[in-house]
Amino acid sequence: MITILSFFLVISVIVFIHELGHFLAAKSVGVRVEKFYLGFNFFGLGWKRMYKGTEYGIGLFPLGGYVKVAGIIDESMDTESTGAQDEFRSKNMWQKIWIMSAGVIMNFLLAITIFTHLTYHNGINEPDSRAIVGKVYPEYPAEKLGLKENDEILSINAIEVADWNEMTREIHLRPNEEIHVQWMRDNKILNGSIITTSNSQLLNDEIIEQGMIGIMPVLYHKDATLLEAIKNGCNKTFYFLDLTFRSLKALVKGNVSIKEMAGPIMIAKIAGDTASAGINALLGLMAFISVNLGFFNILPIPGLDGGHIVIAFIEGIIQRDLSLKVKMGIQQAGLLILLMLFITIMVNDIQRLMQ
Repeated sequence: MITILSFFLVISVIVFIHELGHFLAAKSVGVRVEKFYLGFNFFGLGWKRMYKGTEYGIGLFPLGGYVKVAGIIDESMDTESTGAQDEFRSKNMWQKIWIMSAGVIMNFLLAITIFTHLTYHNGINEPDSRAIVGKVYPEYPAEKLGLKENDEILSINAIEVADWNEMTREIHLRPNEEIHVQWMRDNKILNGSIITTSNSQLLNDEIIEQGMIGIMPVLYHKDATLLEAIKNGCNKTFYFLDLTFRSLKALVKGNVSIKEMAGPIMIAKIAGDTASAGINALLGLMAFISVNLGFFNILPIPGLDGGHIVIAFIEGIIQRDLSLKVKMGIQQAGLLILLMLFITIMVNDIQRLMQ
């Protein structure tokens, strides 16, 4: 039950914020909003209500939501248009781009807000730059070697290390290899050899194997000011945005298999596991998924916000609307791509669960 509830909470908040962005942007430039739905209302199942010319609803299928603005050809394939001033097609290029990008902007703002809150609430942990062990993880090579908290690493394979970064660089270069470690404890120099473990990491747009022994640096905790929290919130959002971009590059270049992509089933499982770790962990997951949703929606793929932005930009450049036939073709191609991607991701999820 906690898995289902956590999944609904995470997805519902992210989707609602995204669609609210489109809704407010459309209203800000005088475009009529015909529908605002959280979830998909298949076969008429769900709740709906008309209010001031807009149909608000909650669909029983929770994986998404949508805002239908007047005079746009979207996933509904509605081609009806009267040419009125309150329709999407009557607006200029920048107004159209504003409407279609507002959902993504809201997703990024949600992530920044969550990360800012978590930083301000939990404070900041600053790592000590010295090669001093702050924590040893159980069942990792460092524990088997006998490393303990406050031990200072002096050298790796007879290469002296001046700080934590130099030490980790030497270890990362040697996955699944035997290394000789020299360290100091209570003014006594100790030595030993261990075989590192291997951990897959995304470096630029390639997956590489890095050596690990299972230690963390000493962390100094301090309270965060509001400005520090906002800065950290922006930095974390940019970090995950960059990570998502590099992951997509790796996928396109074939450095990462499409089987690594996860969908709603795995998100539900992760949300359930994260919820058991506490509300802060669940909020962190929500921020991460919000960044991902914003990034993929802004891609220039037909059917997504980025596809609509490209069309608006083209129409603005050529100073006329594309034909209805072209727009319908673009939209249908986009929906086909998204359907194929959705099926692939669902298959991946089911295979992971079976394994």
